[in-house]
Amino acid sequence: MRHALSFLLTAVLVAAPPPEEGASQRALHLQSFEQVWSTVAQRHPDPTLGGLDWQKVHDELKPKVEQAGSPEAVRAVLTDMLSRLKQSHFGILPAEVFTDLQSATKSSGSPGLDLRYLDGKALITEVQTGSPAAKAGVKPGWQLIKVSGKEVAPILQKLGARFQASTGLSLFLSRAVMSLLQGPVAETVEADFHDGTKVVHVTLGLAAPRGRVIALGNMPPMPFWVEHSALPSGVRYVRFSSWFEPETIAEAFRASLREGGPVKGFILDLRGNPGGIGGMAMGAAGWFTEQSGKKLGTMALRGTSLKFVVSPRPEPYLGPIAILVDGCTASTSEIFAGGMQDLKRARIFGSQSAGMALPSVFERLPNGDGFQYAIANYISDGGRSLEGHGVIPDESVIPTQRDLLAGRDPILDHALAWILRSAH
Repeated sequence: MRHALSFLLTAVLVAAPPPEEGASQRALHLQSFEQVWSTVAQRHPDPTLGGLDWQKVHDELKPKVEQAGSPEAVRAVLTDMLSRLKQSHFGILPAEVFTDLQSATKSSGSPGLDLRYLDGKALITEVQTGSPAAKAGVKPGWQLIKVSGKEVAPILQKLGARFQASTGLSLFLSRAVMSLLQGPVAETVEADFHDGTKVVHVTLGLAAPRGRVIALGNMPPMPFWVEHSALPSGVRYVRFSSWFEPETIAEAFRASLREGGPVKGFILDLRGNPGGIGGMAMGAAGWFTEQSGKKLGTMALRGTSLKFVVSPRPEPYLGPIAILVDGCTASTSEIFAGGMQDLKRARIFGSQSAGMALPSVFERLPNGDGFQYAIANYISDGGRSLEGHGVIPDESVIPTQRDLLAGRDPILDHALAWILRSAH
């Protein structure tokens, strides 16, 4: 139940030491094979594996691992084995890719900016007011091309090749590049940007991340903050970094809906929100529906399940709701957005979400490679599997570099326009 209620970035990365020096590489490959096979047998949410004879798969493929002449060949056998499950969120990552992914989860000092993988580039999408990045003159729309002498393009190419078929491509690439800009608070990093016309070299200070840093269970520490405001024409706007502190987020909803006059529309911005406490999605939905017994969906684990049943609040808001998502929207955020879409209580704007609604684990294998596996399955109340598919927006809107350089937010603009049309 704790796994069902607490999942962030849809994955827990389990740190493990590198392979033992001097150990037989063939023995390490065999140990890795057995670890992958037994983990699936013991932890897959469906004990029957959909009727797959897992022991037969083991006996068929073990000789191929014993005969494999390279790490790539072993990786191919393991990938073949996991493909028999016919599910996403099960895979093998080369050792160097797994190392890059691990570094992307480390919480540390930040220059106070955010970026996205857009049109094959790492583009700055937000610069926090008063942050080191803002003081250094960095602007949305700038392309990050180098950090501390390390080129960004090869990282995008390497991870892009591994995750090109994944709906989580944007999330993995964006977070991996962001990790280059992190380090101990009060230190600096050197970065090269292209501002649309020329290359700009900037020294960026690293400050404590915005908000409070929260750690929950085995998940990596994450900054938590909430903001809400009143937009023109009676539209309310709420945004928060992750699904933590239920009362803090509830107070933001309460303040937005109860203060400042009539509410003509509500915008919940979940762009970049990687998830958190899964059960909070039920409470949040209760602010916007009056019908009891409605569900956002069901999470199934080995031996148990969790139904995401909505509990309506007294006097909920029943007007138009827009939810903003992008490729870095994951986990609890997808469950909420997809569930509200199924209930026909919200219109979704932006780009396809990460398709990583399940709690999963990344761990290092004895041979150094990474292994990702899911520990639950989730189906929305409309019968959709969000895993590997993501939330598909009702209105697809993808910002361009030109939009960002001009200070425009086309996703928010489309949502506002829809609400204002609906209110008349």
